Amino acid sequence: MKILVATEKPFAKVAVDGIRKEVEAAGMELALLEKYTEKAQLLDAVATADALIIRSDKVDAEVLAAAPNLKIVVRAGAGYDNVDLAAATAAGVCVMNTPGQNSNAVAELVFGLLVYAVRNFYNGTSGTELKGKKLGIHAYGNVGRNVARIARGFGMEIYAYDAYAPAEVMEKDGVKPLASVEELYATADVVSVHIPATAETRQSINEALLAHLPKGAVVVNTARKEVIDEPGLVRFLEARPDVKYVTDIRPDNHEEMMEKFAARYFATPKKMGAQTAEANINAGIAAARQIVGYLLHGDEKFRVNK
Repeated sequence: MKILVATEKPFAKVAVDGIRKEVEAAGMELALLEKYTEKAQLLDAVATADALIIRSDKVDAEVLAAAPNLKIVVRAGAGYDNVDLAAATAAGVCVMNTPGQNSNAVAELVFGLLVYAVRNFYNGTSGTELKGKKLGIHAYGNVGRNVARIARGFGMEIYAYDAYAPAEVMEKDGVKPLASVEELYATADVVSVHIPATAETRQSINEALLAHLPKGAVVVNTARKEVIDEPGLVRFLEARPDVKYVTDIRPDNHEEMMEKFAARYFATPKKMGAQTAEANINAGIAAARQIVGYLLHGDEKFRVNK
């Protein structure tokens, strides 16, 4: 069987070596498509693939149709909105992600962005400290738990809202569960966003929700830009000059945001959450192991489509 690694942004060499070791130990063949520049290259490469490992690469109905032998796609990372799940299900293809492999990297980035924001982007003026501040974690999954772990070291009060995480799980970690997302935003001096982009969550962080934030709040988004109502965010920041917004997902209206809010807005040039050597290696090798487990033993533990 052939496992194709198709990455416009390649894995580190050590990650590829680890993937190769897993694949070849199972008696399978590894093929690489790295730094491709056209979709046609991906369509050609998947034609003979039984399994596919991707990062932020898009797998849509056209890609699936070009891969008659394809049995499984694994997105090396937590988010998987770059894969058309309905088309994959229709084609009989299993889709998985690798939850938890990038979590610490994203959580550390949260605090890199946060310290930068509360110190006024290092512009020489007096900022504030995180100790004693109230942190609100919006979604208490793998990343949220790591954010809470790091926040304890800063001496922050930690709150969280997650409709699907039991309160006792949060309480065991020293986190105070809140009953609604509105209560979270009204409570927190800092909100760290970790919700996935789904039909339910897209543009759910809107002007009405943000209006609950207390004076001087900071919003850190290392999740997805689609969860932000970008025009609503602009209106909110215009009305609330005390609030800052920092993110590693550059919004579509980045130029407008820079023009209007340069002193309290920052976005990295590209998605940075998983951009560490450790996360790169962990996610790639986990993807290879999951493919081997599925192809040889039918293990569907991390399947995300029905």
